[in-house]
Amino acid sequence: MKSVLLDRERLVAAVGLVLVTALAWGYLARMPMGGAAASPFAAWWAAFGMWAVMMTAMMLPTAAPMVLTFATVSVRQSDRAWLATALFVGGYLLAWGAFDAAAATVQIGIAKDPCASLLGAHPRLAGALLVTAGVYQLTPLKSACLRGCQSPLGFLLTHWRGGSLGTVRMGLLHGALCIGCCWALMGLMFVVGTMSLFWMAGLTVLILGEKLAAGLPWLWRGAGMVLVGAGTALLVT
Repeated sequence: MKSVLLDRERLVAAVGLVLVTALAWGYLARMPMGGAAASPFAAWWAAFGMWAVMMTAMMLPTAAPMVLTFATVSVRQSDRAWLATALFVGGYLLAWGAFDAAAATVQIGIAKDPCASLLGAHPRLAGALLVTAGVYQLTPLKSACLRGCQSPLGFLLTHWRGGSLGTVRMGLLHGALCIGCCWALMGLMFVVGTMSLFWMAGLTVLILGEKLAAGLPWLWRGAGMVLVGAGTALLVT
């Protein structure tokens, strides 16, 4: 009976992730562009909404191993594992919501057009962001946060908390680890244009690869060196 319940909860979690991710990507693909905001707050709110949907589309797929592992463990803890999984994902997205708010504030300050690319308008600033992201890929903090994302079962065994509030806290903590791992890469969206679906997909694949390839540190370190090289080229030209 437990095996059947386990399979069901994992299926529910997987289907939920696919549906929410598909809706987010579909919305981004059809999101209307242009039009002046009625007020600075309206402009910020629109930017925040865009970042929130974008982070959902990009980060939920990379969190799938953790979410499915959480659903598996939750079956052994509660008969309502689906609810616990939803709360965990909610906490995870709430943590990214704080990042979205900061990113929206930066965007309003440097480029009100969500399609604007710093690469064309401000190549030196774009170069500095590329170098920053590349150097961060090589830091111990990046490695520490990434280890927390690469071992879902280890994370849950170390940080397990019971009850609804504890579950949300676990989601928040996992979200914080993901932000610590990926914030610099997410900043690259300012370089290429924050509504570039091509680069969104590319970064999503890179981040998922980092989380799945625990034994291949050259993946994220190699990406870091490439970013440093590209940024340096922009700074010296």
